[in-house]
Formats: sequence, structure tokens, C-alpha cells
Amino acid sequence: MSQMSFSSLAYAEKKKVTRREQFLSEMDQVTPWAALEALIEPHSAKAGNGRRPMPLGVMLRIYFMQQWFALSDPGMEDALYDSSAMQRFAGLELGRDAIPDETTILHFRHLLERHNLTQQLFDAVRGLLLAKGILVKSGTITDATIIHASSSTKNRDQARDGEMSSTKKGSTWHFGMKAHIGACSKSGLVHTLETSTASVHDSQKADDLLHGEEAEIYGDKAYADDQRRQEYRARGVKWRVCLKAKRGRTLSERDQRWNKSRNRVRSRVEHAFGVIKQQWGYRQTRYRGLYKNRCQLFSLFLLCNLYRARRSLMRIQSFEMSRAG
Repeated sequence: MSQMSFSSLAYAEKKKVTRREQFLSEMDQVTPWAALEALIEPHSAKAGNGRRPMPLGVMLRIYFMQQWFALSDPGMEDALYDSSAMQRFAGLELGRDAIPDETTILHFRHLLERHNLTQQLFDAVRGLLLAKGILVKSGTITDATIIHASSSTKNRDQARDGEMSSTKKGSTWHFGMKAHIGACSKSGLVHTLETSTASVHDSQKADDLLHGEEAEIYGDKAYADDQRRQEYRARGVKWRVCLKAKRGRTLSERDQRWNKSRNRVRSRVEHAFGVIKQQWGYRQTRYRGLYKNRCQLFSLFLLCNLYRARRSLMRIQSFEMSRAG
């Protein structure tokens, strides 16, 4: 075991645990590091004649911190020098370990994108939550959110991102992409993610958000479709999608009450969007093109699932440890 430095000893003896430290400690406990690293390891750089690569576990932890704290590659490098909590979470210590620079952090992200690994990591976490009984397949809530993209033309191509598009919501125009999700109707945890340009209507992705074992389907009025309702009801699936008024008409009081009762369940899907947009600051695309942003969204939603399920996962871990002991 390596000897602790004076700064590490001082840090270990401090009395106050900050909210950042508490958050990182909880996420460290519930993240299945070994399973996630095993998915990346076949594609990672191996030690050879060149510079020794950074440990895979260190780079994955750094990548996850980028998502939680909305940090760019240079910003993440700076944070590793500034924050003792981040150093400890990554397993690094100033003066003892090399701190990865922004290029190393960039190359790791490109590795994940090149091999579509963030989707595989998302699937692995979904499998864990299913195995623990936290995520169940009794029903699905479908929803979508707009992710804004920069409309600036002050770039090398002197043009807006050609893979993004505009859509009108209410009386406001938005430029960017959409994240479409299917979530568990019991927990609100996300089991399916699809992405598209902003101009794609929510209902066009509806069937892609279902896992096929639903007993009930929820959604807002954007997913209202008489033909789809009849098809799913014929299969024995309960159609809980909000009713939409016909053109030029308003919903009756009975239909409004029906919608309100369904919204109590449907609102659970909004919590996932709230975490990544409000708590983690992901309100605008970071990269050009749909694919890179899609990769980041898979990372954000897998981490969101772990964050929202962390209490249940820690209780299960505690119970399993007590039984093993």
C-alpha cells in the first residue's frame, strides 16, 4: 500500500463532508465499475513501446465526472488539479500520479464514440436494474425533450449544424435535436433511448420506445393515435395515453379528469429530464452532428438511472452484505 502524502492525511482528517463528496461517494458505491470496464477493455489501448496508457478505471471515472459537472475536456483537466474530491474519486493524487491532460480525456471519449460503447454501457446498467427488480417491465411511459443546439454560424464552415433542425413548440421556434425515451411506469427509470433531429414528431418514435412486454402504455397528447390505440388494445395492452381534443373543440370535463389521473403516472418520466437538464446542466448539445450527441445522451441517461436508483441499490447492497456476513 502506498504511503499517504501530507495533503491526503489532512484531507482525510477534515470534519465536513461536502455535497460533492457525498454525491461522488454514493455514485462510487452504486456504479458497477467492473462490468462497465469489461465492456470497454477489449477496445482500450494496451501498454507497449509508447507512453504507458492511463488506467481504464481512472479514465471512466473522469468521463463520468464530465457528465455530472458539465465539464469540457480542458475544464475537466483543470478540475482534477483544483478539486481534491475529484482526485480521490478518480483514484489520483497530486505529486504521486500523472494527471491526464485534455488530449488524453478527448481520446478516451473518442474511443467510446468509435465503438458505440456508451449504448452498451447503458444496456449493462439497464440489465443490472432489471436484475435487482428496481426497473420492471409492467408498463412504459413515452416522452421526448428538445435539446437545443447552437445556431451560430461563427465556425469553420460558417454554417449551422446541418444535422440539426428547427421545430415550433407553442409559439416558440427551437433549433436542435430530440431525445425520445421510454421509461418504466413504476419507477420512471429509462429503459430505451432514441434520438432524432428536432423536426421529427414525437409520435414517429413511439413504437421504438417500447420493449414489447408492456401491460400498459402512457404518454402525453402528442402520442394520441386512434389506430395505434386500437392495435394495442387488441393485444391486451392498456392504452393510457392522454386524450387530445379534435380540431376546433375542447375536451369535456370527464376527458380532462381522465387526462389528469393519467398525468400522475406520466409525470414520473419528467424526473429524468429534470436531472440531466437542471441538476447536471445539459441544456444544449456540446458537439456537432447527431451521433456524438447521441453517445453522450446514452451516458447521461445511464448515470441518471443510477443516480435516481441509488437509494434502492445501496439498500440492496447493504442487505446482501448482511446476509453474506
